[in-house]
Amino acid sequence: MDLGFLLHALIPSWNSVAVLVVFFAYLAIAGSMLPGKLVPGVTLQDGSRLHYRCNGLLALLLLVGLFGVGSKMNLLSPTVISDRGLELLSTTFMFSFLTMVVLYATGCRSQSKGSSLKPHITGNLMHDWWYGIQLNPQFMGIDLKFFFVRAGMMGWLLINLSVLAKNVEDGSLSQSMILYQLFCVLYILDYFVHEEYMTSTWDIIAERVGFMLVFGDLVWIPFTFSIQGWWLLNNKVVLTLAAAIANCFVFLIGYLVFRGANKQKHIFKQNPKALIWGKPPKVIGGKLLASGYWGIARHSNYLGDLLLALSFSLPCGISSPVPYFYPIYLFILLIWRERRDEARCTEKYKDIWAEYCSFVPWRIFPYLY
Repeated sequence: MDLGFLLHALIPSWNSVAVLVVFFAYLAIAGSMLPGKLVPGVTLQDGSRLHYRCNGLLALLLLVGLFGVGSKMNLLSPTVISDRGLELLSTTFMFSFLTMVVLYATGCRSQSKGSSLKPHITGNLMHDWWYGIQLNPQFMGIDLKFFFVRAGMMGWLLINLSVLAKNVEDGSLSQSMILYQLFCVLYILDYFVHEEYMTSTWDIIAERVGFMLVFGDLVWIPFTFSIQGWWLLNNKVVLTLAAAIANCFVFLIGYLVFRGANKQKHIFKQNPKALIWGKPPKVIGGKLLASGYWGIARHSNYLGDLLLALSFSLPCGISSPVPYFYPIYLFILLIWRERRDEARCTEKYKDIWAEYCSFVPWRIFPYLY
């Protein structure tokens, strides 16, 4: 691919704008109208509490169904996304940038004293732009933080399905592509089955909506997490039976650790006396869970996430580092994030955190780190 072709392919078109507008409009309408469990968020500093309608699974299944019906009726091509991958990437990036301009300007003018909309301005433009200045900005009653992460996860699946359709259309469907697609579908479906757990994560509770979050959710997640699919579209990989089975085991172990750790933390926050692995939980200082996966490593969910990321790339073989961009990036991100989490927890919990670190010495990798 020469530079001229690449630059031309990155130029947004009205078709890519239309795809993006229809996608966001659907998510806004479906998220507001479809039935779903209303989950209360954490209590904020001012005593207020947001509520999240967790209907993402129904919205996703309906979206995929409409996509399939539309393709069957020749209303749209199943490869509409994979045919416009680069221009959709640039269009989504521009949308993210413009969205952040609006959020930044609106936040700076906000006079709200409430926790959700109170502006947190440091005076450092780059810091405020990157990390954001408002905790829970909304648009027409839609919580944008929850909306953006939902859009990213659904966008990832739609890109994968369109890449799969193109692979089938080309007559080159491989075992590697099937494994990659299967792992991603299971991971994304699981995310939406347990969508309410997202309401108790640090991203929703404490991260303000800055360019880091907007770009990360709308651009980074769907377009970089799908690199393996794009790579397999143009590269034939033949896996041995042993390699395929080993790949499945990596995915299964990663899933059990990732989902198990997040579920234990969510249940503990809802009911601190709930049993963990059939036993009463050990709690440090009355606040920090030190049982189950959280008694093995202080960020055991990160270990599960890394194993899952690795399982998405292993179907691509080891002939190129390109498909391993996601796990390599995630490893660097989670190490940085773990250090950031540790600093925050040290400041917040003080001696309680020191006691927890003494009881659970391993950060992410038991006996290694």
